Amino acid sequence: MYISELFKQKNVVVSFEIFPPKQTSSIDTIYETIDALAPLRPDYISVTYGAGGSTSKTTLEIASIIKNKYRINALAHLTCYNSSREDIDKILSDLQKANIANILALRGDRPQNWKPGEEKQADFRYAADLARYISSRYDFCLGGACYPEGHPECSDLDKDVENLKRKEESGVDFLITQLFFDNEKYYRFKEKVDRLNIRIPIQVGIMPITNRKQVERMIELSNATIPSKLIRILDKFEHNQQAIRDAGIAYATEQIIELLSNDVRGIHIYTMNKPQVAKDLVRNLDSLIYALN
Repeated sequence: MYISELFKQKNVVVSFEIFPPKQTSSIDTIYETIDALAPLRPDYISVTYGAGGSTSKTTLEIASIIKNKYRINALAHLTCYNSSREDIDKILSDLQKANIANILALRGDRPQNWKPGEEKQADFRYAADLARYISSRYDFCLGGACYPEGHPECSDLDKDVENLKRKEESGVDFLITQLFFDNEKYYRFKEKVDRLNIRIPIQVGIMPITNRKQVERMIELSNATIPSKLIRILDKFEHNQQAIRDAGIAYATEQIIELLSNDVRGIHIYTMNKPQVAKDLVRNLDSLIYALN
């Protein structure tokens, strides 16, 4: 099923994100994660894509298993940085053969060992270019990323939101936000989105915090603001792993409840391949989401 159809059928779409195991790890570990997540009945599960396409085959394999074995809608991430049209066509053909109908179209990050001048001829400069190419030639449902606090490479949030309008015009059917911890940041972002008449549904990306290092890493990658309330929680419980985990689940639960009361269209949980975190969060929210749907 197209994820765009889920937004037409439900008031709140709930999904999980997982990532392929490291190349030095067995892929069997991700199957254990999916086994644990499947009984939670997510509307879909997304599978990330490594920098420079480093996990493209594994992403395809995992998305195919989610869709064809577990009968859960799968969203395969696809990045275009340093990819030719021929590269993208091959991946899209493989996705079609695997019965994958949904793609998250992304520019992608440069590989860690990237050096200036190493790019191929750039067929796709931005995610909107990739979305436009796919929507004009293929029959996929397309998701896109958005950044409530602005893309790390764009210092002007208004300009960043204008880029979302271009994504919509390029064929993107829905958006998923980067993680954020301050709902006020999202509300201000949504006001800018509404002023530009961007009408496609937006899912909010939420990551329950389970340790302090995780927060520091996410700040580095996403430019997310950490509210003083969350900082106090981290300071208070940083030396008690179970306490900080429980507090992180409680904070994410409270954050989602407030967002749902303000009519967000969906919740996308960044699981970090820790299914128990998703289980605890869904248990806290299950009756509320059921009532809304």
